[in-house]
Amino acid sequence: MHLSENEGIEGNTFVVTGGLGFVGSALCLELIRRGARQVRSFDLRHHSPWSLQLTNHGVRCLQGDLTSKKDVENALRGANCVFHLASYGMSGKEMLQFSRVDQVNINGTCHVLEACLEFGITRLVYVSTYNVVFGGKEIVNGNEALPYFPIDDHVDPYGRSKSIAEQLVLKYNGRPLKNNIGKCLYTCAVRPAAIYGPGEERHLPRIVSMAKLGLVPFKIGNANVKTDWVYVDNLLLALLLASMRLLDDIPGKEGRPVAAGQPYFISDGSPINTFEFIQPLLKSLDYDLPQSWLAVSHALYLAKIFWAVYSMLYPLLNRWWLPQPFILPAEVYKVCLITGSPFPCSEPCL
Repeated sequence: MHLSENEGIEGNTFVVTGGLGFVGSALCLELIRRGARQVRSFDLRHHSPWSLQLTNHGVRCLQGDLTSKKDVENALRGANCVFHLASYGMSGKEMLQFSRVDQVNINGTCHVLEACLEFGITRLVYVSTYNVVFGGKEIVNGNEALPYFPIDDHVDPYGRSKSIAEQLVLKYNGRPLKNNIGKCLYTCAVRPAAIYGPGEERHLPRIVSMAKLGLVPFKIGNANVKTDWVYVDNLLLALLLASMRLLDDIPGKEGRPVAAGQPYFISDGSPINTFEFIQPLLKSLDYDLPQSWLAVSHALYLAKIFWAVYSMLYPLLNRWWLPQPFILPAEVYKVCLITGSPFPCSEPCL
């Protein structure tokens, strides 16, 4: 039996944490387009470049903090399905704010899970990261059978916290709801590759701004090292399919949903070297392309200097005038190998 493209969406209420972001706002609009009864965007920010568009399309924008149990409960009460996208510490100065990273990514996820059980929400799709299995060691043709990277070996708090949060989400799968006898919470985790598309606000704009200033003078690592990327529309489709595969009332398929308790890698399926990927963009803007290659060991040395300097500037990290660090160790690991292997590799994909 085939599911309709709007199965489990029409007539239901959804909450999207991080709903004012690049992916979150696109997901909210797609849910509205597919006939959702109500879509709530839950975000720490009051406004974003997508706020007006969301409001005009009927999305209910709720401002709140994941670290506040009360805020989370107010946002999730009465929902049928939650897409948990919100996180902290993925790149730049955020990576150095260890306490805030754990509060948002771990404590905040616990609040979401408990609210789902309390309010009878049967579906939770968690947006995780490939960093739960990746820590700088090569992965060739990886899949979901890969073990979690050891918690204590993560090189940044983001990867560590997301790994803990994902494991919590999957362990909550199948737990009975508190006020809905016979019903359970079903969960799954989606691990996207690097996301790109119109409006992306974190990675490519940072690269472009540095290139504009002539601050991208070299490439890092082996040219054979490849990374997976995922276009935003492909990720949206994966998220929606994941939510459908958590339904437990499909005629002829009653019982444990297909996606329940499962993690999924999501990518375009075309690994490419990071510098090759950004080259057409920089070329179209008439910015200088990096020609020389910097050894991984030298890049790590440079990154550790920035890590040390910005760590000393910890009290100032939230100041708007403090620029983003040029590069940090975890960012080096994400675009190249640290093992010195001559073999091409790629981050895991579905």
